[in-house]
Amino acid sequence: MMERTPFSLNPETFAFLQEVGGTNKSAYINDLLTRERQRTLEEAILQANEEEAQDSAYQEDLSEWKTTLSESITD
Repeated sequence: MMERTPFSLNPETFAFLQEVGGTNKSAYINDLLTRERQRTLEEAILQANEEEAQDSAYQEDLSEWKTTLSESITD
């Protein structure tokens, strides 16, 4: 089910939307927002990974888990 929402655009932006959106402006905007949502998610994941990489306590715990797992595999 699609949701409907009204919003306002300045004249230049609306003209651009008419130019690039063609006959289905809603699909164009939906596609833009879907791609931006994906980009934002990827950026958040990257930032979380960078924070984990800089967290010495987390890295120490990770190292201990790797050792524990490798020992249990060889047993």
